[in-house]
Amino acid sequence: MPKINKLKIFNDPIYGFITIPNALIYDLIQHPYFQRLRRITQMGLSYLVYPGANHTRFHHALGCMHLMQKAVDVLRFKGVMINDDEENALYIAILLHDIGHGPFSHTMEKSIVEEVHHEEISLMFMQQLNVEFGGQLDLAIKVFKGEYHRKFMLQLISSQLDMDRMDYLKRDSFYSGVAEGNVNSERLIQMMNVVDDVLVIEEKGIYSVEKFLMSRRLMYWQAYLHKTSLAAELILTKVLKRAKELTTKGIELPCSLPLLFFMKNRITMEHFDDKNLDLFAQLDDFDIISALKAWQYNEDFILSSLSSMIINRDLLKIKLSNEKPTIDDLDFLKEKFADQNNISLGDTNYFIFKGKIKNQAYSKEAEPIKILKKDRSVEDVFESPDQLNLKSLSKSVTKYYICFPKQLEQIKI
Repeated sequence: MPKINKLKIFNDPIYGFITIPNALIYDLIQHPYFQRLRRITQMGLSYLVYPGANHTRFHHALGCMHLMQKAVDVLRFKGVMINDDEENALYIAILLHDIGHGPFSHTMEKSIVEEVHHEEISLMFMQQLNVEFGGQLDLAIKVFKGEYHRKFMLQLISSQLDMDRMDYLKRDSFYSGVAEGNVNSERLIQMMNVVDDVLVIEEKGIYSVEKFLMSRRLMYWQAYLHKTSLAAELILTKVLKRAKELTTKGIELPCSLPLLFFMKNRITMEHFDDKNLDLFAQLDDFDIISALKAWQYNEDFILSSLSSMIINRDLLKIKLSNEKPTIDDLDFLKEKFADQNNISLGDTNYFIFKGKIKNQAYSKEAEPIKILKKDRSVEDVFESPDQLNLKSLSKSVTKYYICFPKQLEQIKI
């Protein structure tokens, strides 16, 4: 059997050439669990707003690994000791950090797979891969779980200034066309250092940190929390909940077998065995889209109406406000809609509902971003005397929304 060259190169539109550092990384990328990420969009239903935002979790994972390679090079150049096993663990952990995402990313967590966070599923996938690869992921799993004694390694994977955020801001900005999110990840990585096994940013990089946090705030308002994207995601959640409700009543709905399994069964963490994990690994965006295409013709008014909204991009109206909508406002709309469509008041909850969204670019409660000053002392970036903008970025801004059918738009509430 001819020997396969596993030191491949990917051509990425953002970073140029991304190299696969070793054969193990190649084999992990080739694994069906990872290849599935090609079929899961990075920004969910945001392509209904930004037509270019069709990039995938596969793109993102490779981009994160590339940035991690840059970070390891910079830290080693500055005298930070990172041995070969630690280096490989960092590459594996960041490559697989999002492998547990379901179709359309966070939507599954709120409807089909209950009370199971994607990071918990990522860890299960990593543990399963570790069995298949004879324990070669031991250290990567230890780092991912925060159990390794060198704290900075986890910070590179998951913190307020990690490779994950650096890539998704730059990548999502590129593909959506929202220029405000274009962060200078190269500059930020060049400013990184490690003191007492804690990740720090050198003082001259403080304005790059400020720009990074500002970009994150703007990307949330303009892209991730864009009201039309939000409405689409909320509708998809409602569709899947309705489908699950009908299925548990014994009504057969056309869909793929893996999707049917998760609709028929209540799956929580304690139920997630190897068999269920393998079924989850067969789910991707195509299962959901093909189901919606069939369900838009279903005789159930709720399921067909909501499915059609997404397929034809004829969504619910959504209004954002700084004020909480009142129960009376909702009840008034529900009564009107129930009368117009001859449905029960309970069923109107699928079409008329309220909620809130929060945007906080920098959290004072989470692990702080540390600045290494010229005198070699370390301080929280938030405590820097001239960083007044960071104080506003750390404030949580809450907005309230109300969703309702467009036919009710003329009714004053």
